[in-house]
Amino acid sequence: MKEVFCPLLNILEVRGLEKSYRSADKPAVNNMTFSVAKGEMVGVIGPSGAGKSTLLRCVNRLVEPTAGRILIEGEEITGVPASKVRAIRRKVGMVFQHYNLVGRLTVMQNVMHGRLGYMSTLSGVLGLYSEEDKERAVKILERTGLGEFLYHRAGELSGGQRQRVGVVRALMQQPSILLCDEPIASLDPASAQVVMEIIRNVCAEREIACLVNLHQVDAALRYTDRIIGMNGGEIVYDGRAADLSEQMIEQVYGKPMDQLMIREIA
Repeated sequence: MKEVFCPLLNILEVRGLEKSYRSADKPAVNNMTFSVAKGEMVGVIGPSGAGKSTLLRCVNRLVEPTAGRILIEGEEITGVPASKVRAIRRKVGMVFQHYNLVGRLTVMQNVMHGRLGYMSTLSGVLGLYSEEDKERAVKILERTGLGEFLYHRAGELSGGQRQRVGVVRALMQQPSILLCDEPIASLDPASAQVVMEIIRNVCAEREIACLVNLHQVDAALRYTDRIIGMNGGEIVYDGRAADLSEQMIEQVYGKPMDQLMIREIA
């Protein structure tokens, strides 16, 4: 029977996803099936090497899946030719662990890079952004506490401030889904709290689906609606954050709770 996609409910559909590398004995991602609804924030947890980052990179077409299907707003994105990848990425905002900013450029210039997918190559090189886009960028930067840093170089900012710039840049794409790859792994507890609250609140207000990889279990419990636990490239838990028990956490990480180094955030 043909699968039915409901655009009113699910932004992302992943069906039987697999990613294998020739150098590895087993798949990095193996037979993953799940969906993410509009406005839903889903945390992905698991030990290092569980396949969390590979999963996000498959969704963003940074790597090509070996098998399975990925649909965004009902559109199949697996197997799409490179010529169409740019259009797909307009719908997918990406927040990286190490910010991925250009340090010598200003905060405003980095944020405006989020609009490049909608512009011609020449317009992008010349920085010919519309006044509407510039005004939108200023509003979001002010909303995230960065209004006074518009013309500061990104390399001059603290880690927490740089990550907020990365979030704003992703939001400038006006994405349907936001992918966050360990967005608070390099941050102190106070900065981590600010970044997670911004991601949660903005995604809820704008009904953006969000898939966020987290090393900190306490952050997943506090900020996400649902948690997917991965181990060995497979899903071992998929349910409400409130229902995640200590026993299930031990199953996800493969070790007792008292042996887990899980840093709390403020």
